[in-house]
Amino acid sequence: MTQDVPVPMSDAGAASAGAPVAAFERALQAELGKIVVGDGRHVQSIAIALLVRGHVLLQGVPGLGKTLLARSLAAALGGTFKRIQGTADLMPGDVIGVHVYDAARSNFVFRPGPLFADVVLVDEINRAGPKTQSALLEAMEERQVSSEGEVFRLPQDFMVIATQNPREFEGTYPLPESQLDRFLMRIDLTYPAPEFEAEVLRRHGLQADASLAPARQLDAATMDAARAALGSIFVSPAMIAYVLGIANASRSHPQVSVGLSTRGAMMLLRAARAHAGIRGADHVAPDDVKAVAPAVIAHRLSLTAEAALEGLADSTVVAELLASTAVPR
Repeated sequence: MTQDVPVPMSDAGAASAGAPVAAFERALQAELGKIVVGDGRHVQSIAIALLVRGHVLLQGVPGLGKTLLARSLAAALGGTFKRIQGTADLMPGDVIGVHVYDAARSNFVFRPGPLFADVVLVDEINRAGPKTQSALLEAMEERQVSSEGEVFRLPQDFMVIATQNPREFEGTYPLPESQLDRFLMRIDLTYPAPEFEAEVLRRHGLQADASLAPARQLDAATMDAARAALGSIFVSPAMIAYVLGIANASRSHPQVSVGLSTRGAMMLLRAARAHAGIRGADHVAPDDVKAVAPAVIAHRLSLTAEAALEGLADSTVVAELLASTAVPR
C-alpha cells in the first residue's frame, strides 16, 4: 500500500490549498456548537474523520454527551441516523439485516438493518459478542455488507461512531486489534471543564434532549470541496519518512507487543493532511502529525502484559514515541 504524493503547487495556488478544508471545519464547528458544548477539539477530530472517511471510537464514562454528539452530527450533515445498542444477545443479522420471505413476490427479499444509515452510533460496542463485532469489519472497511451471497452497498458517507466505557469490564468483550485498527481515531472523553459544564446546565439542564432543535444542514458541496482540496495539500517524502519512523519506533518499543500497522501509518498520514488543511496550510508539517498522533495511534497499540500490570497508559507510550523519533527539518 502506497501513499500518493501530489506535485507541489505554485505559490499562488498553494496559499489557498487548505482554504476549503478550513471552511468546512469552521462550518461544522458553528453547527455542532449550537448543541454540543466544549472547546471544539472533539468536533475538529470528527471533522478530520469525515474528511478522510474514517470511523471514530468514543471512550468515556456514561453521561458525557456521546449520543448527542452523534445525533447532532447526522442532523448537521442532513443525513440519516441510526443507533445500535450493544448487548450480549445482539446478532449479526440484527445489525446487517436479514432476508425475509415476501409472499406477494414468492421469494426472499433483503430487509436492511440499522447499518444502512449515514451516521451509525454503536453504543457500548464492547458489550456486543465477537460475532457481531466481526460483522462490522466488512462494513467499516469496504462500506458494504454481505448477506446470503449478496452484496449491498452502504451510503456513500457511511460513518460509524462507536462508544465504550473503559471503566466497566463485567459483561464486555474487548475489541480485537483487527477491529480497533478500523477506527481512524479514538477520542477520550473526560469530564468537561467547570465553565463548559456550567454552560451545559444552563443550555440543556431544564429541557429534555427531544426538545433540542436539530442543527441546520450543512451544504453538501462544502464537504465535497474540502475532500477534493485534500489532494492539493503537499506531503513531502520527509513527512512520509517521519510517519514511518514513528511506526517503526512503536514496533520496537519494549513495552509494546503489537505496534502501529501499515494501515495505521496510512491513517496517521491522512489525518495529519486533514489537520494541515484545517489550519489553512498547503503542506503537512511535523506539528500536524503530532497533533493527531494521540487519537490515531493510542488505540492501535497492544501493550505487553507487564506494562498493563504496571498501569502504563497507551497515551504515555505515544508521547514517548513522538519524543524519541527525529523530527525532519
